[in-house]
Amino acid sequence: MEKWCVISPSCYDNHHLCFAIFLSFLFSSLLLSFHGPNLPFLVKPSKTISVTDSCIGRYVYIHQLPSRFNNYFLKNCQFLTRGTDKPNMCPYMLNMGLGPQIPNSQGLFSNNTCYATNQFLLEVIFHNRMSQYACLTNDSSLASAIFVPFYAGLDVSRFLWLSNLTERDSSGRDLLQWLAKRPEWKKMRGRDHFLVSGRIAWDFRRQYDDESYWGSKFRFLPESMNMSMLAVEASSWNNDYAIPYPTSFHPSEDTHVFQWQRKIRHQKRPYLFTFTGAPRPELEGSIRGKIIDQCRASSVCKFVDCSYGVQRCDDPISVIKVFGSSVFCLQPPGDSYTRRSIFDSMLAGCVPVFFHPGTAYSQYKWHLPKNRTKYSVYIPVKDVKQWNVNVEQVLRGIPEGEVFAMREEVIKLVPNIIYADPRSKLDCFTDAFDLAVKGMVERIEKVREEMRSGRDPSIGFADEDHYKYTFSQN
Repeated sequence: MEKWCVISPSCYDNHHLCFAIFLSFLFSSLLLSFHGPNLPFLVKPSKTISVTDSCIGRYVYIHQLPSRFNNYFLKNCQFLTRGTDKPNMCPYMLNMGLGPQIPNSQGLFSNNTCYATNQFLLEVIFHNRMSQYACLTNDSSLASAIFVPFYAGLDVSRFLWLSNLTERDSSGRDLLQWLAKRPEWKKMRGRDHFLVSGRIAWDFRRQYDDESYWGSKFRFLPESMNMSMLAVEASSWNNDYAIPYPTSFHPSEDTHVFQWQRKIRHQKRPYLFTFTGAPRPELEGSIRGKIIDQCRASSVCKFVDCSYGVQRCDDPISVIKVFGSSVFCLQPPGDSYTRRSIFDSMLAGCVPVFFHPGTAYSQYKWHLPKNRTKYSVYIPVKDVKQWNVNVEQVLRGIPEGEVFAMREEVIKLVPNIIYADPRSKLDCFTDAFDLAVKGMVERIEKVREEMRSGRDPSIGFADEDHYKYTFSQN
């Protein structure tokens, strides 16, 4: 999302000139708005003039948790490899969670903005961004929201594949006991608290105390039900919210974003559509096999096999280059509804093709347009599975003007889906972090308003929405 300093889309290619014109216009307007020899903006201001606090309604307080809930994982990263294909997760902790910098990106990225980012490190990236947030406060009574920097995903990853339920749930229980004793908790009984996970929210929604069931029960514990969680994929419960997976692009200044948008706008795209992924024959209802067959049979489709052990899909440069060579990128559900590939492909200016509303439309409501036709194509799963709809024919049937408009919208959305370098600050853009914090603060304010009106804030707060993954609320 662009802030006030970006004049129009045409400024993407000539932003320095546009900005200079804007400043000249602003200064001229100020001169014309005053009369008489004494211009107020040249006079020493009176001490009685008050400055509006731009942080009112935006303050965030960060809990200073015991190190076992966050820093422990950074210092003991060698034990976090379970459930990943990485022999060592420690390199991904570098650069405040962005991972190792990729200095030679084969001319793809400039200005050292490319990193080998691991999606599970989102909670570390978010914590580091929050530590630089402009409206932090040490006074929790001023806070509109309270951030809990618990690395929930890194914690549970150590135990997800273990049968011992006590181990899976222990850290979450300990955290909630710690929080419930804090004075900050008592104000709203935790409904102004939120945390972030680099894993999908379903990993914390084990409904039964049975070893055969997946995940921890963290989000079903009473105190946790009063909190909100931001995760790369939300569950069907109302107090889980989806935020974008981290990509490999982490700009440190606005010019990096402008340059990247200009690059992908003029990118040559020899393929009509692309699919990067692996078949999921073990998943009932999966359409990946049919999509792969259609892609392989087409002369205008690029298929990249991401079966286990194929390293090319783990190389951000190769992945972005493939997406950048295609007009459309197919995003069928995999092990869960969502995929990091959604955001990698959009970063490359590729128009996403979705097959289930739970993949994006009912997930990333703070980051993607409500009008899905502006930036994406939707082909229902059942059309492919039951009616053998040909994806290529559907995509060829879209008028060229509509395709161009969708790609422009995707390029415009790039700031919304990236996480800027935590060591810097973007001035002209709001990124995925900014939109997530804004959405969370607004959500908490609605709860606060209900409390002021005498209504019970627990009603609906943590209820399950059985229609969340349909189009009923989109």
